[in-house]
Amino acid sequence: MNVNQQPPMASPYGQPQPGYGQPSYAPLGGGYPGPYGPYSGPATAYQPGAPQGYSTYASFPSKAVAANPVSDLSSPLDLGSARGPPPVSTNHAYSQYAQGDIQNGPPPMDHSMAQPAHRPPVSQPYSQGAMNLSGPHPSYPQQYRAQPSMQQMTNQMSGMQVGSGPLTSAGPGYAPPPSSKPPISAAYSAAAPPSYTQAPPPVSGTPSQPPSEPAAPQPYYDGPPPSQQQHFPSSAPPPSQPFPSSSPYSGPPPSSQPWAPAVSRQQSFPPGPPTPAQQTFPNSAPPPVSQASYSGPPPSSQPGPFPPTFAPPAQYPAPQPPSQPGPPPFHSGPPPQCPMPPPSMSQQQANHLPPGPMQQPPQPGMQGGYPPQQNGAFGQPRGPQPGYAGPQYPGQQNYGAGPAPTPAPTQKRLDPDSIPSPIQVIEDDRANKSSEPFTTGVKGQTPPLVTTNFQVKDQGNASPRFIRCTAYNIPCTADMAKQSQVPLAAVIKPLAMLPPDETRPYIVDHGEAGPIRCNRCKAYMCPYMQFIEGGRRFQCGFCSCVTDVPPHYFQHLDHTGKRVDCCDRPELSLGSYEFVATVDYCKNNKLPQPPSFIFFIDVSYNAVKSGMVNIVCQELKTLLDYLPRENPEADSVVRVGFVTYNKVLHFYNVKSSLAQPQMMVVSDVSDMFLPLLDGFLVDVNDSRMVIESLLDQIPEMFADTRETETVFGPVIQAGLEALKAADCAGKLFLFHSSLPIAEAPGKLKNREDKKLVGTDKEKSLFQPQSGFYSNLSKECVAQGCCVDLFLFPNQYVDVATLGVVPVSTGGSVYKYTYFQAEMDRERFLNDLRRDVQKPMGFDAVMRVRTSTGIRATDFFGSFFMSNTTDVELAGLDCDKTVAVEFRHDDKLSEDTGALMQCAVLYTSCSGQRRLRVHNMAVNCCSQLADLYRNCETDTIINFFSKYAYRSLLNTPTKTVRDTLVNQCAQILACYRKNCASPSSAGQLILPECMKLLPVYLNCVLKSDVLQPGADVSVDDRAYLRQLLSSMDVSESHVFFYPRLLPLVKLDGGSLPMAVRNSEERLSKGGVYLLETGLYLFLWVGANAQQELLSNIFGTPTFSQIDPNMTSLPELDNPFSQRLREIIDSFRSQRSRYMKLMVVKQEDKAELIFKHFLCEDKSACGGASYVDFLCHMHKEIRQLLS
Repeated sequence: MNVNQQPPMASPYGQPQPGYGQPSYAPLGGGYPGPYGPYSGPATAYQPGAPQGYSTYASFPSKAVAANPVSDLSSPLDLGSARGPPPVSTNHAYSQYAQGDIQNGPPPMDHSMAQPAHRPPVSQPYSQGAMNLSGPHPSYPQQYRAQPSMQQMTNQMSGMQVGSGPLTSAGPGYAPPPSSKPPISAAYSAAAPPSYTQAPPPVSGTPSQPPSEPAAPQPYYDGPPPSQQQHFPSSAPPPSQPFPSSSPYSGPPPSSQPWAPAVSRQQSFPPGPPTPAQQTFPNSAPPPVSQASYSGPPPSSQPGPFPPTFAPPAQYPAPQPPSQPGPPPFHSGPPPQCPMPPPSMSQQQANHLPPGPMQQPPQPGMQGGYPPQQNGAFGQPRGPQPGYAGPQYPGQQNYGAGPAPTPAPTQKRLDPDSIPSPIQVIEDDRANKSSEPFTTGVKGQTPPLVTTNFQVKDQGNASPRFIRCTAYNIPCTADMAKQSQVPLAAVIKPLAMLPPDETRPYIVDHGEAGPIRCNRCKAYMCPYMQFIEGGRRFQCGFCSCVTDVPPHYFQHLDHTGKRVDCCDRPELSLGSYEFVATVDYCKNNKLPQPPSFIFFIDVSYNAVKSGMVNIVCQELKTLLDYLPRENPEADSVVRVGFVTYNKVLHFYNVKSSLAQPQMMVVSDVSDMFLPLLDGFLVDVNDSRMVIESLLDQIPEMFADTRETETVFGPVIQAGLEALKAADCAGKLFLFHSSLPIAEAPGKLKNREDKKLVGTDKEKSLFQPQSGFYSNLSKECVAQGCCVDLFLFPNQYVDVATLGVVPVSTGGSVYKYTYFQAEMDRERFLNDLRRDVQKPMGFDAVMRVRTSTGIRATDFFGSFFMSNTTDVELAGLDCDKTVAVEFRHDDKLSEDTGALMQCAVLYTSCSGQRRLRVHNMAVNCCSQLADLYRNCETDTIINFFSKYAYRSLLNTPTKTVRDTLVNQCAQILACYRKNCASPSSAGQLILPECMKLLPVYLNCVLKSDVLQPGADVSVDDRAYLRQLLSSMDVSESHVFFYPRLLPLVKLDGGSLPMAVRNSEERLSKGGVYLLETGLYLFLWVGANAQQELLSNIFGTPTFSQIDPNMTSLPELDNPFSQRLREIIDSFRSQRSRYMKLMVVKQEDKAELIFKHFLCEDKSACGGASYVDFLCHMHKEIRQLLS
């Protein structure tokens, strides 16, 4: 999602947008009103593309969970009846619409005033009253008949199963029906007395009193003004059956429907016309979330839409559309089907779900302007939150903001929060694991989540900051691993930075002979080596070979068989440490030179005009004092050089003896050479005056340039030649602005073609245009030349090709689309500072060794491989990770477990050759339950996303998505089949440590790379694809599931508890901070309190807030100070500087913000969390059947 680009707005806000319902908000008094725009009936198809003026990301109440755990590792979620596919329903006698007609709200009321209305056969709440809908209406054939007799009603009911037990009024979501006024509690559904269940139908449809006055028009949020409101009589009780068990479609159900909707099928009929309080429904709503408009990963075998899962809370009864012949492509409600008999009472009790209407699937009309629930959260009413008045409905008191009348005996509602919540899992982990240090001495224990702050004590295994595994108890056999489909992988961050309270890896020097190693497999000395024969020999823990101990390393053993100096030697007692490498480990058996940094500045017209050249030159003058060094007290030994370029290259001699810098121009870019040796790479302190003079002159020299063309390949070749001439490794910093179209090696053409997106040829957009840059990157790696690329494009620059060398050499790509000096300066400079200063190694080689039985087979990240075992990195910094996949090549033993050792040979920034070693031991298991007990979902998702993103290079995107869904379904189906207690097939049972796998996987599937919106460019996708390839687990977690914080009380040092990523969680009276890993959004509700706005922005009114600000004003109040501390803290945790964007509610930038609310349906067709969970359950049931 390109947040630098304003989303194209096809029509002004406030105008009706086709295909999207608009949520309606109350006037600035707080709370949410009841009325919504008219309902447009079942959507025939979901229209992709970014909506203008409405967020399609609305997610709606999720479903019910069976509260009793099925096993110690299960999270059962009730997803409907276990009875398999529903029978094909017979046609109902009642048919209001002709084939293909779409209902646009309730039928025109001129008919209804003329004669009594016929009740639909499934007891849909329907009220008569004046109703005037704007806009054209389809013509309706015969709509009404005389009221059915009792016998007719009985016949109609014979096709339905009425619940066997009386309605439990104490069940979730019930309140006794008020006699003559709208309900006060938030849930509309009133518990009908048992007598309602078989009450006769209403004798007359006439209202008992005239319709009430229409409500005052409400201001609408980003949407059309409401059409005239529907009137309902006010004397009848509210409906006791707001959600019928199935929509009475008159056509047969889709044959692909294997689903029975949720738990109980009890119907009840109120003795009179049901009368919801006034409502209108969204003007034109997208399909409801809990229905079949799944346009995320396609079903693996059945194309049909999939229905709701858990029983939703009956909150908003609505006029329901009567039957519509034939299923439309996407249903706006449950699929057509015959109602199923209810589960037994024991099952209902086991699921903690009362029988009754609460457990019906949602009906059409629940989408669109569905208001957030209390305090913007799913489920049970929460207590009041500061600054949020809570939802309000017509005829209802203000809820949550102040004293409100106590509703009649409060009754519990079904809690839609019962689908697994990432926030709850994160908070539980923090509560359980942040207080005690995590000690690594116990083999196979799962570490705290990446979202938990914890301290690590190294006792023989590498810290989770260096290595995280997908599973800490791996299957003993390949067959078992294949059966479970859980990936066996580790995400390794060899040079990770540690917090101040943890000790950096110790440096061990074994002398001229070098590190002690196993003779056979060459594993380095580590805690897994077993000393024997009194300490004279050791047995390798990886290959079991016995090796003699060199005399200088000999030490006696104690009574337990351990060396007496075990605790004094890091390599015998710790999981991570470094060896000083000898000359044998150096290239050409020669100790390395200190590395060099070369800065290449694009001085073409675009680069100068954007202000980039001036900013870079000014910043470098101070930045050169912060070149990387190991000893903070000493000067850096890194040498620097400078080149500017457009169609030709300008080299600068900045030798300390010169009074002024000298420029040398190389115009023959087809055969690049270095025009000078002496004076090009210099020590900063020696040549400071000359360098500063040069940096002052460059912006002036090229201020009036008219040259628009640039080269790119020769620039990297020049840097490579310079490092070869100096015989050192190093890093090239390229500041580049446009597609290199000038005649030169590596010239590119514009190949952006949106028509290829979504086709089998889409993969070509992610592949480099030619082999030139692949060959060049191979040369760079051989020399230890790492490339970091800073892009400032205003149009297509082919990131997929330009990024080949940075990605292959262990470098980074930074992208600032539509760079504007005043807006993007801070972000760019912070990225540049961190990139120059951060600790890194050069000319690195990494190898992963494993114990017998498994081996490393595949690697993912920013590196180059010339063989199957060695990962070569010209540069390796503290942010880069390498993901490694393991496979079985033999049977493993539960007794010995499995070992892995990652060894990285690199040159430090001081020029010393070192070996960093990380060791990890995990358990092995012969029972699948042990595997599922010790997995880490965040690492699995990190691995899956890297695997999927790499697959895009040679596989169609749709196939990649299907593969991900299928593997996830297989993982969960294997657990259900082999580990979970027997239970209803209607329950979705998830392993405790994997219960967030569906929501996180859905975030991967909806990411811009795999499912781009209309405004996501090919360059953006290529950039994100390359960026993720070397992300660690903590960064990928927030990248896929952003952190959303309500800014209420910011007291003390703790952060406010995050809320889930859904538009429903946003209160109009609140302010929220959203962190995506690349951006920070500050969302401001239109009703935010004046005091809150004054504390944050220094202005008391919403309209005076400047949405273009990128930093908050420094105000002298505790709230402002604490908020700025939080923002600084978030930025310090990420490898990229997160630009702050202020988003005002109803502003056009809100579309960008809502794009990151990943539990909602996305504009480009990505499924909501609820929908995807339904889909996963369907896939699992198909696999099990």
